[in-house]
Amino acid sequence: MNFMSIVPYAINSFLNDPSCHGTLATIKGLRQGIVYGAKVRFAHSVVQAFLFRNEPWPQRIRFIIRMTYLHGKNLGLFVFCYKSLRTIVASIFGISKPLRAFICAFVVGYFVFNSHNSINEQIILYLLSRITVGLARYALKRSWLPKTERPVFPWLAAFVWGVVLWLFECHRETLQPSLTRSMVYLYENSDRWSSWRNFLIRS
Repeated sequence: MNFMSIVPYAINSFLNDPSCHGTLATIKGLRQGIVYGAKVRFAHSVVQAFLFRNEPWPQRIRFIIRMTYLHGKNLGLFVFCYKSLRTIVASIFGISKPLRAFICAFVVGYFVFNSHNSINEQIILYLLSRITVGLARYALKRSWLPKTERPVFPWLAAFVWGVVLWLFECHRETLQPSLTRSMVYLYENSDRWSSWRNFLIRS
C-alpha cells in the first residue's frame, strides 16, 4: 500500500470512527449550513439585483456576494452552535428531547440572529410562516382544534392576499422593503408605459 492510498484510508477511518461522530457531526453541520444558505441566497440575490436594483453592475455583484456570505455564515453558525450545545446539554443534563431541542435552539437563535438586518428578517419570517402552519397541524393532531371537512386553504389564501394588499395600498411603510419593491413592480409599474417597448419588453 503506497502513501497516496494510505492517506485516504486513514482519513476515512477517522471520519467513520464512532468516538468522533459527535464532533464531526457539528463540523459537517457547519458545512451544510454554509452551503445551503449560500445556494438559497445566491439565487434570490441574483433575481433581486437583476429586477429591482438600478446601481452599476459592480455594486450589484457586491450586493450578491454580501447577501450570500451573510446568509451562509449565519445559517452555518447556527447549525454548528445548535448541534454543539445540544450535545453538551444531552451529556450533562437529563432533559427530554423536545425540551432540549427548544432550549438549545432558543439560546443559539438569540445570539446568532439578534441583529435586525434584511437577511435575518427574511429567514425569521420564512420560519414564522412555516411554524404557524406546523403548529396548526400539531394542534389538529392533538385534537386541540376541531377537524373540518371544508377546505381551509382557500380562506387562508384570501385572508393573506387581502391583508397584504391592504397594507401595501394604505400602510406600505409597515411592509418589508423587498416585499414592497416586489409589489411596486407588480401593481404600480404595470400602470405606466409610453410605447410598446416598455409595455411588453422593458418594465
